[in-house]
Amino acid sequence: MKMQFVRSMLFGLAAATALGAGPAAANPALLFDINSGAIIEHQDAFLRWHPASLTKLMTAYTAFRAVRAGELALNSPIRISKKAAAFPPAKMGYQPGSVLTLDNALKIIMVKSANDVAAAIGENVGGTTEAFAARMNAEAQRLGMTGSHWVNANGLHDPDQYTTARDLAILVRAIRLEFPQYASYFDIEGIIAGKAKLKNFNPLVGRFPGTDGMKTGFVCESGFNLIASATREGRTLAAIVLGANSPDDRAEEAAKLLQSGFSRGTSSVTVAMLAPYGESRDLVTNMREEVCSKKAKHVASDGPAPTEAGAAPDKVSIIPEMTRPRNWVTVSLGGATGPKPKGLGGRDLIEYADVPLPTWRPDRPAPAGAAPLVLGAARS
Repeated sequence: MKMQFVRSMLFGLAAATALGAGPAAANPALLFDINSGAIIEHQDAFLRWHPASLTKLMTAYTAFRAVRAGELALNSPIRISKKAAAFPPAKMGYQPGSVLTLDNALKIIMVKSANDVAAAIGENVGGTTEAFAARMNAEAQRLGMTGSHWVNANGLHDPDQYTTARDLAILVRAIRLEFPQYASYFDIEGIIAGKAKLKNFNPLVGRFPGTDGMKTGFVCESGFNLIASATREGRTLAAIVLGANSPDDRAEEAAKLLQSGFSRGTSSVTVAMLAPYGESRDLVTNMREEVCSKKAKHVASDGPAPTEAGAAPDKVSIIPEMTRPRNWVTVSLGGATGPKPKGLGGRDLIEYADVPLPTWRPDRPAPAGAAPLVLGAARS
């Protein structure tokens, strides 16, 4: 494992140096301009990695595409199934049969990273988990995410679910450029659900100047992942950090990349143009030994980074403390008045008004092959 890191780091160094920048750590990282796609810095950008809850960005994008296609709306119902409710934390703990809007479901998975709610989005939008995963893969292929494969909507570990830093950059650009109207889902500082107040797992949100998204992720096999975006003086950058050893490390590394990026220019190489590199890029890295074994240096849990409560006394953080009240967004069950998604019957359950339907004139024959009309029958 260590040798794999050394080999891929050397390939990443060679490619990054060609752009005038070198790597900062021995894990995949990519810094780029969202609007132009121009790369500022990259390392091991094609190394396959388990996405963990970064998967929920792909889930959100697939849901956005379904909304655009008219399959459902933001106020459509998302029903929690028994299967979805059984997924392990992070989760909301809603009982099977509970219903919330797609809007609230998206807010919850971006802040709380709730596995039960993300799974429910997949089941409802796709009809089944497998059908939704197929849609995720179809969307990824259409976007040119050549190093990704999706199996589930929540990011819980599956050996066949993987992506790359380069592919995630493509996804980030697709979300932000195709759906600017949904940007507010990714910079929510915290949600209020009943009596609970849940802070965003991304400590840059609300604290690092200009931060406007996007998502954290963790399973033992992935290490600590983070995609962070920020806008300053009309320029929007995104930093992708995969496989950090702690939530603190991923936040600090992302913040340093962004801070550096705003003082630097971009290259002529874009995310789409970047040529594949790295001899180990077809292997999927597994971080369990480094992060979750007995010898692991840090506690393995995907929650607020230690800097959320202040940096360690012997470590200076570049992420400032929040000096104002946090902005909270309230979410709740109910309120789902929109069209039903595929998993709840979708258009097959459209109700028609009980009004007389026109019939053929009795003095003229019906056209050949015409079926008799049944009053009140549903039509496809």
